[in-house]
Amino acid sequence: MLAVQLLINGIQSGALYALIAVGFSLIFGCTRIFHFAHGATFTIAAYIFYYLYSMAQLHWVLAVLASTIGAIIFGIVLDKWIYAPIQRHEGSFFTVFVASLGVGIIVQNLIGMIFGRGFVSVTTPLSESVQLMPGLFVSPLSGLAIICMLAFFFALQVFLNRTHIGIAMRALSENPALVRIYGLNPRHLSTLVFAIGSVLVVPAAILTGASSGLNPAIAHHVMLISLAATIVGGVGSMKGAALAGMLLGITENVALIYLGPQWSEAVTFVVLFLFILLRPSGFFGRAIAT
Repeated sequence: MLAVQLLINGIQSGALYALIAVGFSLIFGCTRIFHFAHGATFTIAAYIFYYLYSMAQLHWVLAVLASTIGAIIFGIVLDKWIYAPIQRHEGSFFTVFVASLGVGIIVQNLIGMIFGRGFVSVTTPLSESVQLMPGLFVSPLSGLAIICMLAFFFALQVFLNRTHIGIAMRALSENPALVRIYGLNPRHLSTLVFAIGSVLVVPAAILTGASSGLNPAIAHHVMLISLAATIVGGVGSMKGAALAGMLLGITENVALIYLGPQWSEAVTFVVLFLFILLRPSGFFGRAIAT
């Protein structure tokens, strides 16, 4: 029964990790920007929902809408006011990374100043677990996490592979000149990529707050998962990132029971190291070039 419970918990965590990882992989794959502030987007979305739903007592629909808008605005502002100027001045990959890291640190400390650095939780009608049989508990949030992951993933796949703009987004990092030939502005496409990537973390942020709670430092864990899933799944592969997110979620939950919570992130690093060493191309992507 313990194995079944671990699998259920792992699938829930994995579904949320998959959403986070797909958003990060989309941004990196299309723009080649190492968006370290992806974790900050997650934290902002989560705390907007927490404040409006738990503290201001707004209807959950309005709180979700505001959280989504906040994430989109943050992603677009970063792209237009941080990354775009650096790229215009031909800044290096490392320069973009440092700028993104700095934004993430600033956001983490601002949220800590406003809400405190301790854990906060979002209590919803779906937060209570249901006992299916002795020793086996399932939260409605598990089903919701899986539904959100599948819906967003397949919608993104259709958009990227079946629409003119989606195909242009995929070509953005490889051939910007071709994008211009099609009459599209690469900068506008980049902004759209950041908007979509930011939206993908919103359900993960909200459901994480409702299932396990939040603190400002959670952004570090989000970025670790994003990076690990992108490499394990294969750089540039959406389905690889989704599969790797599920794998990491299940692996983390197994480690949580048998090794203790202090080892859960260490296990993620071990999985990441093994893939870099033995299969640098990940599940479906290209090998990482240095």
